[in-house]
Amino acid sequence: MLGKKKQKPRRPHGNFDTLISSRTTIKGDVHFSGGLHVDGQIRGKVLAEDGSDAVLRISEVGEITGDIAAPHVIINGTVHGDVYATAHLELAEKAAINGSVYYNLIQMAIGSSVNGNLVHQREPSGLLTQDKTPADEALENPGLDEPSENSDGKSE
Repeated sequence: MLGKKKQKPRRPHGNFDTLISSRTTIKGDVHFSGGLHVDGQIRGKVLAEDGSDAVLRISEVGEITGDIAAPHVIINGTVHGDVYATAHLELAEKAAINGSVYYNLIQMAIGSSVNGNLVHQREPSGLLTQDKTPADEALENPGLDEPSENSDGKSE
């Protein structure tokens, strides 16, 4: 049509200070700030520095086995673990996540897949800075709507 331009996907601005190449495997947790681009493999948690505006980008050949927590996350590879994106999450065509996704804003391309729960969160809930995940806390503090049982097994 006249005057309509194809809209480019929104990507967080920033430089990628660190590159993990396709010939690299890291075993252990990775803590970062700024930009992290992953073409290789990480076996451990990937955590952005608290209060930073960090960006994590996983290419189509990149793979992370462990939980991720960062404000901006762009995935086009494989993640085996939960993803916590406090600001923006972009799943490109070849993204595959085997775990739950906790997000504020999400953008999914056709072909991306999530094998787990999608949970919208407006505010960060401590992410992975604590030992418990939001799912663990929900299990420990069930809603008040459920009936409780007394000692003889009958609902009150």
